[in-house]
Amino acid sequence: MKWGQPLSLTLIVFSTATRSLSTSVQLHAQVQTKSKKTLAKPGVKNIVLVEGVRTPFLLSGTTYADLMPHDLARAALQGLLHKTSLPKDAVDYIIYGTVIQEVKTSNVAREASLGAGFSDKIPSHTVTMACISSNVAMTTGVGLITAGQCDTIVAGGVEFMSDVPIRHSRKMRKTMLALNRAKTLGQRLSLIGSIRMAHLTPELPAVAEFSTAETMGHSADRLAAAFGVTRLEQDEFALRSHTLAKQAQDAGLLSDVISFKVPGRDTVAKDNGIRPSSMEQLAKLKPAFIKPHGTVTAANSSFLTDGASAVLIMSEEKALAMGYKPKAYLRPAYGTPKVLARAGLTMDDIDVFEFHEAFAGQIMANLKALDSDWFAQTYMGRKAKVGAPAMEKFNLWGGSLSLGHPFGATGCRLVTTVAHRLLKEGGQYGLVAACAAGGQGHAMVIEAYPQ
Repeated sequence: MKWGQPLSLTLIVFSTATRSLSTSVQLHAQVQTKSKKTLAKPGVKNIVLVEGVRTPFLLSGTTYADLMPHDLARAALQGLLHKTSLPKDAVDYIIYGTVIQEVKTSNVAREASLGAGFSDKIPSHTVTMACISSNVAMTTGVGLITAGQCDTIVAGGVEFMSDVPIRHSRKMRKTMLALNRAKTLGQRLSLIGSIRMAHLTPELPAVAEFSTAETMGHSADRLAAAFGVTRLEQDEFALRSHTLAKQAQDAGLLSDVISFKVPGRDTVAKDNGIRPSSMEQLAKLKPAFIKPHGTVTAANSSFLTDGASAVLIMSEEKALAMGYKPKAYLRPAYGTPKVLARAGLTMDDIDVFEFHEAFAGQIMANLKALDSDWFAQTYMGRKAKVGAPAMEKFNLWGGSLSLGHPFGATGCRLVTTVAHRLLKEGGQYGLVAACAAGGQGHAMVIEAYPQ
């Protein structure tokens, strides 16, 4: 079971996956790129990513099980402070993304920032936009800097699926509220006598989208069928994700992961959902949603994950004045075709691709869609397809299928990974893309900072 966005055919943010899905990628290979002009524009403030961190992403119900969301968010913020030596009073604003909110800490950004030791004079707010919540946290921060309201923003995201809010049924809630207002013993006894066993059935957080009543898994199955994505292709993509993630983890490339001492338990220092398998083992799993003929299984879906992330975003001028060496320029906009057109780039100009992998079937259907002239003409108002990224540039350190997907935190992971890959591989431009509830999506071009 996975909670988050339904997958819509109306907004596609990915490109093609019809090429070889080989896992024999050389992680340390340098991308040979021609000299490219910067995307900086005269009179437009440059905004930079200074640093990004995240807690290890863990399978829900494991080592983080007894914590609360703000505990993870606080750990990410403290990790960012430690890694950057950032003065706690130098931040102008803190923004966090989350999806399934803990009712006791509805503004988790505020609770986490205070817990991490930031001044109570620094405003902080929480945003939610399904699986692109931390993407929106970052772009909100970019907007504040662009508008001249701020120079230094901390953005991030957190999701905690080990403990989600479970409510009484609506009838039971009404009865309990009425009991609270009852004036006499007779009124209270009458209300208590009206309670039926059915009233005690709890309400779990919805796994279906409110507007469509469709679960994400069903949407993924339907989307895969519509674009002819086979079970074999999905399993191959999932195996690729886990294999590359394991290679990256073993090579020490996931440097954004910070160690976290879980109170009363062990220190965790790495993601625990990376599990390379074999095609034979993956083929044994039964469909998880549309039975018995569906193609989406537990193995080719992202898993329920606990985790938090945080990034330090600044105006370039402020970052340099404080002595920081930025990692990358942020060039945000929405939707892959739009962000490329706005930047004056094509798929061939992009050196590093990091796309969110909700389901293998979902991402491959999206990938095939943007490699289709028919789809571009019919649904996107374009004369021709956007184009196909080379798979040797695509999610080379694993993705959400293997690293995990804490809904509110994934966006910052994607952006930080692009910055690190550009530095490691010698590229100039990276592209982040992710889907979200109701057929929404987010894309961002990231430009390497001159080294």
